[in-house]
Amino acid sequence: MDGTYEEWFSRRAEAVLWTRTAGRAPHRVLPDGCTDLIWLDGQLVVAGPDTRAHVPGSSPGTRYVGLRFPPGRGPDVLGVPAHELRDLRVPLAALWPGGRVRRLAERVSGAADPAAALEAITTDRLRDSPPPDPLLAAVVAGLRAGETVSAVARAAGLGERQLHRRCLAAFGYGPKTLARVLRMNRGLALARAGTPYAEVAALAGYADQAHLAREVKALAGVPLGELVP
Repeated sequence: MDGTYEEWFSRRAEAVLWTRTAGRAPHRVLPDGCTDLIWLDGQLVVAGPDTRAHVPGSSPGTRYVGLRFPPGRGPDVLGVPAHELRDLRVPLAALWPGGRVRRLAERVSGAADPAAALEAITTDRLRDSPPPDPLLAAVVAGLRAGETVSAVARAAGLGERQLHRRCLAAFGYGPKTLARVLRMNRGLALARAGTPYAEVAALAGYADQAHLAREVKALAGVPLGELVP
């Protein structure tokens, strides 16, 4: 059985909805600075922000339905600082009251469209959550554009230590790690679009192609060539 994966943006949930059916080949989840809420085997699970690739040990045919919150938004929805979930997969019942989580899981399990049910749960939660912090969006935009941590801190009106603390709570790790993760994903997007690796390195902000290769291997756990169709 070959695995399948689909995703689309949900304006209601302010997140990416996705579904996956596991195949025979291992599925590698790469660091992206995001937090996910996942329905799996009738349970609701939270995937925290990763600093390295995660390979789920799922059997062929296992179905996942998930919501991937953009960097910095997950803590507002889940009510937990992102660094407490770094590199972890935990039951939602470890964060919210168990009875409430059981009712929500039953709601998703019994729905004709589990993705729509998960979207509705998150939409309900967002009504009681603070609006997105524009400072966090500016931090992500600056780092994604290749600005230095000191420049991003100045633009945000923060000291570098203050920025580091804000990033830990919002993204799960400091701005330097977040910058590495964002740069890797930009590089992968370019490579998958057919851009030659040397050009990818220059456009994504790496010193050279060897630097690109080292960073991808360190974060993804495999060489760049294994990630590009």
